[in-house]
Amino acid sequence: MSMRVLRNTVTKFVENYTVMKEKDPKSPDKGMIKWVSPEWLEAHLKDPGLIVIDCRQNSHAYFTEHIPGAVYLNEALLRMHIGGIPTRWIPAELAQVLFRNLGLEQDRPIVVYSECRPKNSSASVAGDGLEAAFVAYSLARFGCRQVMILDGGLGLWKVKGYPLAQDFGESLPSGFTVEIPIDLFIGYEECVRIKDHKDVVLLDTRPAAWYEGGGPWRKPGHISGAVNLPSTHLLDSDNPTLLKPEGDIRSVISDLGITPEKTIICSCGTGRTATVVFLILKWYLGYPDVVMFEGGFTEWVSHTENMTVTGKMPR
Repeated sequence: MSMRVLRNTVTKFVENYTVMKEKDPKSPDKGMIKWVSPEWLEAHLKDPGLIVIDCRQNSHAYFTEHIPGAVYLNEALLRMHIGGIPTRWIPAELAQVLFRNLGLEQDRPIVVYSECRPKNSSASVAGDGLEAAFVAYSLARFGCRQVMILDGGLGLWKVKGYPLAQDFGESLPSGFTVEIPIDLFIGYEECVRIKDHKDVVLLDTRPAAWYEGGGPWRKPGHISGAVNLPSTHLLDSDNPTLLKPEGDIRSVISDLGITPEKTIICSCGTGRTATVVFLILKWYLGYPDVVMFEGGFTEWVSHTENMTVTGKMPR
């Protein structure tokens, strides 16, 4: 297929997608990242131009079974040790090489999915199900503008009885050019400057035990003023690749005083679980002023002069 024909088919798919997403209740038109159901993906799986990305942690799981045509991307490729922080997002030039080899385009529709380890199961399924949110955020961070998350992940896809494959998908090199939307995240200095403003809410999305004082960091607890909202509170308890009903999500958020007129800073330990809450607030609920503090608690405690707070309360 020539590049001209490919571009035409991608354009046609984008136009069809714009019409079809309005019929999918998990695909509100609130931005560049959306959630789609297994039913939606099964109906569109063979549409020209669609890229499906399997981002489970264990590549052997991909070898065993995956959604037909899916290509594999391990989330670990998106971060590296830079300076004194071991979990920085990779530089733009490396992301560009990676995305070009995957065949991504800024406006080419992409569906990402992961899978969580079933309760009381063996370790045959690696991962916690949060990979899709992390990868989706990273795609948007480097300039992809049509990103979809498979709600329910591979687990719900299989429950629905949809097809699986072992044949590997094929990536065709592209001319992707990275463009970083700088309004998606803030750095350490900006977080320090604004986190205590009365119209700002700093969220710590780690598990409560880590927020209160556990975890592997050199100092216990959390950043002063940070409110605890574990990302799992917004996800199905049995399948953390599946969103809770919107009403339940809104109830959890309103109980913490997280309202649309405020600036919301999403943070965690390294920026991973924060992507779940960030995506839900910004692109599922459509909150207008939500940003990521990517460095999170790891960067905070790298500044040895910074104090931390233990216990259940923000301060």
